[in-house]
Amino acid sequence: MCGIVGYIGTRSAYSVLIKGLSRLEYRGYDSAGVALINKNTDLNIYKVKGKVADLERESENKDLTGCIGIGHTRWATHGEPNTVNAHPHCSQSGKLALVHNGIIENYVTLKTKLESKGYHFKSETDTEVLVQLIDYVMEKHHLELMPAVQVAMDKVEGAYAIAIIEKDRPEEIVVAKKSSPLVIGVGDNNEYFLASDATPIVEYTNKVVYLKDGEVASISPKDGLKIENLKNVSISPDIKKVTMDIGLLEKQGFPHFMTHILKEQSLPSSSTLGLFFFEQKMFLYPIFVYNITQNEQQTNL
Repeated sequence: MCGIVGYIGTRSAYSVLIKGLSRLEYRGYDSAGVALINKNTDLNIYKVKGKVADLERESENKDLTGCIGIGHTRWATHGEPNTVNAHPHCSQSGKLALVHNGIIENYVTLKTKLESKGYHFKSETDTEVLVQLIDYVMEKHHLELMPAVQVAMDKVEGAYAIAIIEKDRPEEIVVAKKSSPLVIGVGDNNEYFLASDATPIVEYTNKVVYLKDGEVASISPKDGLKIENLKNVSISPDIKKVTMDIGLLEKQGFPHFMTHILKEQSLPSSSTLGLFFFEQKMFLYPIFVYNITQNEQQTNL
């Protein structure tokens, strides 16, 4: 179960991303990475095979500045666990960085077509196909990032949640969703948070938007949150309020998150433990049931 985080605002994006990735460690993963855009519009990508702590060590003494970024913890599906296959993936042009959860069913067909157009691939992943496809659409049709994502994702078969940034547009994150969860946190002071679930977000805001299948969103401190479907039809953001016990999200001195959960005398009614099987392996993980206020408000941003 891969995990996505993202941030755009006035804070240090790296700090928000690292804390968010740590919150998502319960999902299981084999590699981690972040992409940041600094004030000079340099796109810096750091990724490792291993844990979030390994990523922090790898990133030491490097340029971690910038108020926009995306991060990812990967569970290997296409390609072995290694640094090359880890997310974020960069476009051949060097302009785009993308993270992705899900599985693209027609990635081989798309990859073959892109190779015929002169694109070369460094990884074994279906995710790199997505970032190259979006890059190709932008160049061919002279589109900005959001419409290019709409055109590109309309050609994709399978499940996805993606977040993508462009080095020449450090004021925007574009996201898209189909059959894989993606949550946008609406903060104060024109800042926005992004994650696979609400656990990395609730520390900063209790206002969230759950993207629906087929939706694409542009997230910008200047222009706000803009949501459309793949056919360019505008959709009003449906902002919900969530409540969650931050204490449940902390290790609180225990060596592992799950150790903390199991040591609790009793689990709150809003949480439970789940069991799932993946590739003949058994995993125990916490399920958080978010309390959504009955008076859900719909707001145009």
